[in-house]
Amino acid sequence: MASTKPFVSPSFSYETMEETLDVKPKGETLYIGIPKENSFNENRIALTPEAVSVLVANGHRVIIETKAGLGASYSDNDYSEAGATIALHKKEVFECAILVKSAPVSEEEVGLLKPNQYIISPIHLAVMKREILQKMMEKKITALSFENLKDDSGHNPIVRSMSEIAGSAVMLIAGQYLNNANNGKGVLVGGISGIPPTKVVIIGAGIVGEYAARTALAMGASVKIFDNSIYRLKRLQNNIGARMWTSVIEPKILAKQLKTCDVAVGALSGDGGRTPVVVSDEMVSNMRPGTVIVDVSIDHGGCFETSEVTSHENPVFKKYDVIHYCVPNIPSGFARTASQAISNVLMPLMLETGEGGGIDQVVWYKINIRSGIYLFKGSLTNFYLSERFDLKYTDLNLLIASKR
Repeated sequence: MASTKPFVSPSFSYETMEETLDVKPKGETLYIGIPKENSFNENRIALTPEAVSVLVANGHRVIIETKAGLGASYSDNDYSEAGATIALHKKEVFECAILVKSAPVSEEEVGLLKPNQYIISPIHLAVMKREILQKMMEKKITALSFENLKDDSGHNPIVRSMSEIAGSAVMLIAGQYLNNANNGKGVLVGGISGIPPTKVVIIGAGIVGEYAARTALAMGASVKIFDNSIYRLKRLQNNIGARMWTSVIEPKILAKQLKTCDVAVGALSGDGGRTPVVVSDEMVSNMRPGTVIVDVSIDHGGCFETSEVTSHENPVFKKYDVIHYCVPNIPSGFARTASQAISNVLMPLMLETGEGGGIDQVVWYKINIRSGIYLFKGSLTNFYLSERFDLKYTDLNLLIASKR
């Protein structure tokens, strides 16, 4: 049987289909507001005048509440010269589409929020309230947190910088409370010929521990470091470039070292939850009178059983004649340096958001930003927050894909 030829009708026109590519949208002008922080002893400001001038030069608008930069020694004049508009009332700042804050959203501020605003701020899990989250969800807010924001290399740049500042500050603070002026025992941290060096014990070999060790070594102290992660101890030794006295956290060894030290630093990180308490009340009672404890972990509950939260106004208290410094948010005491560090991360992020056509678009192109977003148009996208406050969790990746 003869094979039938395929029939091609002249009435059809065959054309190749074009592939539709995901084209990057055109840039968007950002309208950024920076309110003055009144809570949490917060002195930092999230964008410095230098950063503001870069944003304004790129066509964006910045409104800043009067005196917002004073804590970090930036005047209104510095900001107006950088091209920002100075607002006399908080309400004007909250009209902006994007709010950049250096403290979490407070209960008073929730009432001022506009629907569909985009907020960049820390969360401070310890003081987060369910009502605040719910009100932000009702107003369809998109919120990005400092703590969870990741950069292209998968690190948390703001947390890292704050940890570096806190770690470097630890020994300066300890030195202050060892001297006679602050009723310390009159000891210099070290480095004097013929005099045995001051003993410093650091618990935790993360970034805070590493920078505390660097500063202590530079001051001539003898440093002993405890951590249960051998990897972190190795990394710290490699980064500092010297073999140091290190140990896993073993109570008897730790107690023995604390008994004879002059400075003890709590630098354990509490991965999402509370920091483990590794120094008991009894261990502290056996420490020498006049020893200084600086508990940096107090942000997550503290790793000394005797620690209680103090403030920048009243930073220390004594227990068993041991001086305790337990101020949360140490970087806020070095507000100008900390503001520059935060600004270095947020300014490029804002520029990228503007060039990318707004946050909704940038979230699609920059996958690493997604880790920082805990609210997206009112949907809670952070699993830890949803578990803790028993609120509905939505996967951000699914949310974004469904909007495309």
